[in-house]
Amino acid sequence: MVSDDRRELIGIDAGTRADSAKTAYEALRAYAPNLPALTTIFITHSHWDHIGGQAYFRGLNPRPRFYARSNYQEEIAGELDAPGSIAKHFFGEHFNVEDVRNFKPGATIDRPTELKIGGTRIELIPVHGGETHDAMFIHLPDLGVLFVGDFIMPYLGAPFAVEGDLAGLLEAIDLVVQKNPRYMLHGHEPLTRNFSSPAMLAQLKIDLGWLRDQVLAAIRRGDARARIHRANLIPPGLLTGRPDVLLPYLILREHVIDRLYHQNVGYWQADLEGLDHLDDSDRAELFVDYLGLSEKRLVAAAEQMAGDGKYELAASLLKSSEARFGPLSPSSKSSASFTSN
Repeated sequence: MVSDDRRELIGIDAGTRADSAKTAYEALRAYAPNLPALTTIFITHSHWDHIGGQAYFRGLNPRPRFYARSNYQEEIAGELDAPGSIAKHFFGEHFNVEDVRNFKPGATIDRPTELKIGGTRIELIPVHGGETHDAMFIHLPDLGVLFVGDFIMPYLGAPFAVEGDLAGLLEAIDLVVQKNPRYMLHGHEPLTRNFSSPAMLAQLKIDLGWLRDQVLAAIRRGDARARIHRANLIPPGLLTGRPDVLLPYLILREHVIDRLYHQNVGYWQADLEGLDHLDDSDRAELFVDYLGLSEKRLVAAAEQMAGDGKYELAASLLKSSEARFGPLSPSSKSSASFTSN
């Protein structure tokens, strides 16, 4: 965004990688060559895909000043402990984790702070969002615009990291409702499209609170996670209430269940999962050495499962079978048939 005095360009977040940040910034400059210099970048939270491009922006002249939460290092340390093998799948072969590790803002925020940059009034509001505890809202009160980052990411935190806070999400929704912006912009376009208004979020908060209570009650009863999912939990009034709440609730439901379950259950679970230490090679031994199943028979079973819509079960069978037979040969008729499904 351009400041009120038209002399400064202000950015929100820094992207995933230096190369993609460079491409995007150069495309912006080509589209609007008369833009002023980029002087300031506000970080909504210190996830990989919001600070990974910071190395490129630090090479600009003049160098922009970064603002982030004062607890940004805690968030970065937690995400760097996540499985490194997953990063390439999410962020591409050129992703450089060192650009995340080396992030250091020029200014840190630990309380609500009001700034004026180029005449533009900006409120920086720390929140405990649903995804990370270093979340920060950027509010432009004179324009009625609120940048909310990923505070309501459906996964409640990256699904491969130990994070996510439903209570923090519900509290942050209260703040959005209080600010009641005309325009609410998230860190990813699908989030802006689905979680679109303070009024919708206010109703969604009620439904998520109901879901939380149901899940925690089921955990105390000793229900397995799969059983909670199969209960198809629908809050009272959801189907007859605001139509724009239905899809957001369904987007969040399974992930709320998973996150709450993992945060409230130990590694010995109610259905005794976690007491064994079996892996795919043990299951392959069961299929082949004890049940006498051939590779052809296992593939046929997986095909039948897929045909019945049991995709997770089919994928689990194939994954276990690979421990004995390796990846299925793409030249085999059975493999080709399964792949086409």
